Amino acid sequence: MRADFKGRDFLTLMDFTRDEIEFVLKVSMELKRLHAMRAPHEYLKGRTVGLIFEKPSTRTRVSFMAAISHLGATPFQLTPQVMQLSRGEPIKDTARVLDRYLDGLVIRTFGQEIVEEYARWMKKPVINALTDLTHPMQGLADILTIWEHKGRKSIKIGYVGDIWNVCHSLMIMSSIFGYKMYVARPRGYDPDPKIWDFVEDKSKETGAEIVLTEDLEEAFKNADVIYANTWHSMGGPEAEKDKRLKDWAGYQANEETTKVAKEDFIFMHCLPGYRGEEMTDGIIEGSHSVVFDQAENRMHTEKAVLALVIP
Repeated sequence: MRADFKGRDFLTLMDFTRDEIEFVLKVSMELKRLHAMRAPHEYLKGRTVGLIFEKPSTRTRVSFMAAISHLGATPFQLTPQVMQLSRGEPIKDTARVLDRYLDGLVIRTFGQEIVEEYARWMKKPVINALTDLTHPMQGLADILTIWEHKGRKSIKIGYVGDIWNVCHSLMIMSSIFGYKMYVARPRGYDPDPKIWDFVEDKSKETGAEIVLTEDLEEAFKNADVIYANTWHSMGGPEAEKDKRLKDWAGYQANEETTKVAKEDFIFMHCLPGYRGEEMTDGIIEGSHSVVFDQAENRMHTEKAVLALVIP
């Protein structure tokens, strides 16, 4: 393990270089190999890791708990509703107390500023398990899945779905790795300016091509990867569900719209997915789908981050 990762927070992929991200992915592959062999890899034996989840979760919660356990550490689920946070204790007090008990903290919450505040007050590593702005663990799992099925060559990703945390992280990764990523969406649905500024600047360095388009066919044409995501992400956009279902009608990955992609394209989705909205059942259950490989890879990439950053 590289010593330069120890003690670092993992709040956004924008904080890491391509070399560092590649190293995390290589560690992920090795840990995946050890897991498949049922070989022990308890690199964090005796450590304690807290998990604060303020949003519903299946994949992130279970994958992190499994990853922590495989590494020999003990996971602690910390429900905000039964903590003093629910009675108004400031984050800075909670954070400094947890810092004395835990070796690391995983947080799934709403604003990016929340994980940043925990990191500000804690000496131990803080890991972002999802905010409204970014989802770095999903971004890592996405690239690992692409590497496994498409190698490390230059590719085109055709993305359709909400411009939210998953899209932001995939745009960041695509800009870092020099990929083409065409994002199909109705007019008025655009990335956060902070993310877009980073993506534009990084693309100038790497030659990446990140394009926003209202044309679904343009996004999918000759794509190596078709990536669908919900039209109404968890958080604020869910309140606009009816409007979004109307706005996004016609932006679906289905057997007809994906015909313009490469014959050997892979289909990806971060889940949960809504059959009949952003995709059809035939697409997610079809021969191109690698959705459940992608879901498994969450555990392996999270495990790598935990093993690398927790002292």
